[in-house]
Amino acid sequence: MYDALFFDLDGTLVDTESIAIATGIAAFAAHGHPVDEPFMHGLIGKDEPTTAAILRAALPQANLDAVNRDWRASFDARVEEGLPLKPGAMELLAGPELPRVLVTSTGHHWAHRKLRIAGIAQSFAHVVTLNDVEAPKPAPAPYLLAARLLGVEPARCLVFEDSETGAEAAFRAGCVVVQVPDIAPSQGRWAHHLAPDLLTGARMAGLI
Repeated sequence: MYDALFFDLDGTLVDTESIAIATGIAAFAAHGHPVDEPFMHGLIGKDEPTTAAILRAALPQANLDAVNRDWRASFDARVEEGLPLKPGAMELLAGPELPRVLVTSTGHHWAHRKLRIAGIAQSFAHVVTLNDVEAPKPAPAPYLLAARLLGVEPARCLVFEDSETGAEAAFRAGCVVVQVPDIAPSQGRWAHHLAPDLLTGARMAGLI
């Protein structure tokens, strides 16, 4: 039914979004710029340049270099303690014998570091990162590149995403999209299947 499986990383396979939100809120508060969870939800799924632009517009008086430095330090410390996999992730990665590509808006260094810490680096034939495309999610370019790397048609590829941004990218690329919302809720506008967890989504899409 499918020729390949594509996976987002943060919030889809590994539980990093909750860490990013908690450490981000703490970093902004420490610098005198309190933000709430709904504000942080607006950053989910965004690449780093887009996130930076949102923060500059919303907090023009903030010393974002200092905030980001502290945010990154506390996030790194938490990540180094271990990255738990989302429910069903290991079963999917060990299950269907199909080529898999990781498609993330994270930069090359951080993507591979998270994969190493989570212990799933060997699960993917290719890793597409922010550094590999000119237009990141929600543009379709990352998923179109993933399909080209395997020599398959996007319509024959099943994608697992958590965010609206990622689901839109996969949908616009012509893939079949399973969206499993993580922190921020979703109505599944860009999803063919909106699921509460990865394995339910895989069943809804006919993968298992």
